[in-house]
Amino acid sequence: MSEKILMRATNVTAVYAGEEGADVPAVDNVTLEVPEGEILGLAGESGCGKSTLGNALAMIANPPLYVLGGQMEIDGQSIGLTTLGKSANARHRPYRGQVVSMLPQGAMNAISPTLRIRRLVCDVVHAHHKDMPRSEILDRASDRLDMLGMPKRVLDQYAHQLSGGMKQRMVTVISTLLDPHLLIADEPTSALDVSSQKQLIEMLLAMVEAKIMRGVIFITHDLPVLSMVTDRLAIMYAGKIVETGRTEDLVHQARHPYTSALLAAVLDPTEATRTKHVLGIPGAPPNLGHPPTGCRFHPRCAFVKPRCSAAEPAFRDEDGHLVACWWAEANPGVTVPVEVNLA
Repeated sequence: MSEKILMRATNVTAVYAGEEGADVPAVDNVTLEVPEGEILGLAGESGCGKSTLGNALAMIANPPLYVLGGQMEIDGQSIGLTTLGKSANARHRPYRGQVVSMLPQGAMNAISPTLRIRRLVCDVVHAHHKDMPRSEILDRASDRLDMLGMPKRVLDQYAHQLSGGMKQRMVTVISTLLDPHLLIADEPTSALDVSSQKQLIEMLLAMVEAKIMRGVIFITHDLPVLSMVTDRLAIMYAGKIVETGRTEDLVHQARHPYTSALLAAVLDPTEATRTKHVLGIPGAPPNLGHPPTGCRFHPRCAFVKPRCSAAEPAFRDEDGHLVACWWAEANPGVTVPVEVNLA
């Protein structure tokens, strides 16, 4: 029996407008899906397009970012993601926050400095549910605060009265108030200490398990966190998805050299760390304004062959484990050898 898909995005393309029409493609023809009731991790180096993809899917892209194409199917609804044209904002507004919600990366600047938190919380909900009583809204907010270990009195404060970690947790509360079908969490643990990270992750897991939210895209550089909380991983490089699959499969049986290199470059805080040789990825990510031909990772790949620079590999489906790599095609079922990859 096939699993139910909560969200499927196809052919998402987004660019940053440059000078004299020199647009930089930050997301290039990406297709991605989130199964019902699962947390999908999205990982990759800085500048690979993770946050841009999140903004496109959350329908909050603003100039100089433009979504040129892409379709999203979620909960039986089909939504065009393009931001071109004057009607785009009006078309997307009913879905933002309620169908798809964004937990932004910049918590320090995400809360209005002129409103008490309780006023902001009520304004967010009333934008979609005008008749919901304030008492019900504040009760829901109080419950979420309690899940994150924050006192109810925070609702009476202004943003400047909160620490950075408290702002991050408050933004989490606001982003989940409308019980969105899909939450896109962009670096949600970056400003938190370890105990606060644990509370936030437990809250997201509990909300998915209780079907308050029906899926999460978790964007972060913290691969150890992703390996603990996600059901699936998608690895992004230079504006493209290069490998997706069950988290356990990607962590232990990476099929793309970039995935293997990314995992090898992370210090995992476990017992195995004492004997693990942490290795950097050679070279640097490409200029997306002038990306390499063929596979975009080939200038940094230890397994590169002439074919890699000549043609872009298509995705291979290996029992739900998708990989776009010429080496993987020539070596079916073989895990990328890490030491050779980074030697």
